[in-house]
Amino acid sequence: MTTSQAASPTTSPTATPSEQDLERHFDEIIARDQRIEPRDWMPDGYRKTLVRQIAQHAHSEIIGMQPEANWITRAPSLRRKAILLAKVQDEAGHGLYLYSAAETLGADRTEMTEKLIDSRQKYSSIFNYPTLNFADVGVIGWLVDGAAICNQVPLCRSSYGPYARGMVRICKEESFHQRQGYELLMTMMRGTEEQRQMVQDATDRWWWPSLMMFGPPDHDSPNTAQSMEWKIKRHTNDELRQRFVDMTVPQAEALGVTLPDPELAWNDERGHYDFGEIDWSEFKQVISGNGPCNAQRLAHRRRAHEDGAWVREAAAAHAAKHSHAAVS
Repeated sequence: MTTSQAASPTTSPTATPSEQDLERHFDEIIARDQRIEPRDWMPDGYRKTLVRQIAQHAHSEIIGMQPEANWITRAPSLRRKAILLAKVQDEAGHGLYLYSAAETLGADRTEMTEKLIDSRQKYSSIFNYPTLNFADVGVIGWLVDGAAICNQVPLCRSSYGPYARGMVRICKEESFHQRQGYELLMTMMRGTEEQRQMVQDATDRWWWPSLMMFGPPDHDSPNTAQSMEWKIKRHTNDELRQRFVDMTVPQAEALGVTLPDPELAWNDERGHYDFGEIDWSEFKQVISGNGPCNAQRLAHRRRAHEDGAWVREAAAAHAAKHSHAAVS
């Protein structure tokens, strides 16, 4: 019995709880910082918000395989190839966990995929930038996965049970990815001058898009307040962005690279780093489908979906055959 079931509204055996009773019970569960489970009653808005967020998260993991998979065949050693293969495989697994969590809310995986490839559902803006050299693989691990960790660790305490539980494993693996990326960059920074320049170049290109990963500023974020009230999210976009900056600046100093922001400076009064203004016009262009690699990413995902149709059909036929055999 779940905590929410144990605290269900008191009714007689024949009575049906009213909409107000159910909503009151839902609000009490949220107020007690407990979990909503798939069979529990929930407001339509809560369900829709979760489906939107989890689907976007799942799509991001799947699309996010592309920028790094681009370097698997060109990795400079067998060890680096094996590391990259393992990471891309992890990202596929994360997408499957998240699609499964969305399905517990009544979402259909095929429909979510179709919405993605038709541009009716979004994925993270960060994956619409190109990976131009092998240092990008390390910087993605350091900055992009580092930003993901800041964003996703609080989701382990999300009010929706399947999402929160799925995030526990995802965050452990993302943390490993971040360490892998940082280790690659440390190795390159101990190498040739050309390798050090590659790391700096990649850092210059990925820093600002990484800050955009947290979403628009709080005053321009239409969903944050309600998601916070429902405890789907635990921190605002700007709070998480600041946490990421504070965490990353000392790492950059240890690595020996310069973050491309002349306004970056420690503020004793605030106890945080100040940083420059993000180019939100670029962010809006990218999430509107006009980024450097938007068309390429979706075309690749669409092609993979179409090429895999025969596998899905064969699996469905196999399952139907065994189901029929079990009944007869």
